[in-house]
Amino acid sequence: MKYGKPNALNHKIGEEWINFSAETFVERVRHVALGLAALGIKPGDRVALLSENRPEWSITDLAILSLGAINVPIYTTQAVDQIRYILTDSGARAIFISNRRLYKHARQALERLGFLENLIFFDAEGSEGVQRALSLDALEEKGREQAGHTPVAFADYLSAVRPQDLATIIYTSGTTGEPKGVMLTHNNFISNVLAITDGLPISSTDVALSVLPLSHIFERTGFYVFCYNGMSVYYAASFDQVGENLREVRPTVMTAVPRLFEKVYHRIVKKGMSEKGWKRKVFLRALAVGQRYAELKDKHQRVPRTLALQQKIASRLVFSKWRAGVGGRLRYFVSGGAPLSPALSYSFLAAGIPVLQGYGATETCIVSANRPENNHVGSVGLPFAGIELAIAEDGEIMVRGPNVMLGYYGQPDATAAVMKDGWFATGDVGHLDECGRLYITDRKKDLFKLSNGKYVAPQLIESLLKQSELVSQVVVVGTGRKQPAALIVPEWEAVKQELSAQGEDFPQGRNELSQFPAAIKMVQRDVVALTSELPDYERIRRVALLPDEFTIDNGELTPTLKVKRRVIDEKFGELIEELYS
Repeated sequence: MKYGKPNALNHKIGEEWINFSAETFVERVRHVALGLAALGIKPGDRVALLSENRPEWSITDLAILSLGAINVPIYTTQAVDQIRYILTDSGARAIFISNRRLYKHARQALERLGFLENLIFFDAEGSEGVQRALSLDALEEKGREQAGHTPVAFADYLSAVRPQDLATIIYTSGTTGEPKGVMLTHNNFISNVLAITDGLPISSTDVALSVLPLSHIFERTGFYVFCYNGMSVYYAASFDQVGENLREVRPTVMTAVPRLFEKVYHRIVKKGMSEKGWKRKVFLRALAVGQRYAELKDKHQRVPRTLALQQKIASRLVFSKWRAGVGGRLRYFVSGGAPLSPALSYSFLAAGIPVLQGYGATETCIVSANRPENNHVGSVGLPFAGIELAIAEDGEIMVRGPNVMLGYYGQPDATAAVMKDGWFATGDVGHLDECGRLYITDRKKDLFKLSNGKYVAPQLIESLLKQSELVSQVVVVGTGRKQPAALIVPEWEAVKQELSAQGEDFPQGRNELSQFPAAIKMVQRDVVALTSELPDYERIRRVALLPDEFTIDNGELTPTLKVKRRVIDEKFGELIEELYS
């Protein structure tokens, strides 16, 4: 982090954004590290971190790493039994906890763990009446005392850390089974940060909005990139407040997952479709023009003069409002974690907001990304410098480079199953084009076989279906069946608008509406149209509408908003049977 920046880290309390200068940031990292040392934490010890995104997350993270200890991040949404498993498996000696609410959530997991010696609360009142607890303020005071006694102590700890030393154990969010602890070294992060800095246009004048959980490799590596390049980082107040925060912060770069873009897009479409008369016609025309224009530009094909003129008009009348909605300064988004619908990519591209799809995994950090000057919709771009890609005979993507993990903590057999001669087997299926760009088909374990022996890649079909303005979330099912089917959570407001336009008298409740024949038929019509170009065995003809969104709290999504397919199959098993009966 470059010194002298007055707004290095920023977070919102109430209606006010609070700034931390770069100097304060570095000073607090030093004091937290020395405070941990005063508690007896040594290089190599594991220290857990359970908190939402806030400046203290980053401060304690870098303090742990500076001491030579090992950070074990925990998602705030993880179940109690998973928190207990992570703490026990890692043998964490201390844990940082954001506040009293999270302590109450995790309390059962923290009890009777003799090896867990200290609970450190970011919010001071959280530590009151809790055994083995102290506040972050009290810890920093210990660090200041230590610095006064031994001024060179922090520098000594810092200089003793080696690139090959273990920096973190990140437990995979796990769509199935117990999470595995991914061991990443300081060099894994450093090499990745340098490669990304070399590959993407980033500078100290940039401003980033941090939205995804810092416990996830994508956001955490992104933060290190922002930090290394001296950028200002603003922590979003919550996922639900991202729209408001975008307009307040006016970021220039940002990392996100497709679910965010889907929500933004559907919100825009909902507003546009609510317009009357010529305004609605202009909105719909702008969407169509933008799609065609962006697709031609993306494929480096000639744009007819008439279309170019129409795009200019659409940009002025419609897309300028999109740009203002994300703050007006955004140079690009970087998207990862799941496929992004090409239609959404083209829409944002037409609006002058490029979405650069990237690819990575907890075990590999960030592997590849499109570049602003070389953005190919549908691909996840070229690998960053020093990273090699290969495709195995069965189509599995293999990765090798300084970014690849040491292995799984305490699980040599699991490590051996995915590592061979330095190559990591990602579990993803894809291909490389003639230029070396990577394209993802699906998770290997998510592919399913139909009764005719054909394999279906559900993510590709789901990505297509999300192009419908009526579809919010979708899961494609059909293992062992003749044809795939789809479980769909509709954009209910859009469905109601369409039913009203058709003069239908329909129920208002979602439970009743999900069974309403006209609503099912309407969504089914879009689904059939969107899959009509697919091979016959991949086309969707059967759909079921679900009244409620898939959520993390209900156990249907991982903390990074990926669908837990096994959970969905079990939870909606009877409904799936009805689809095929």
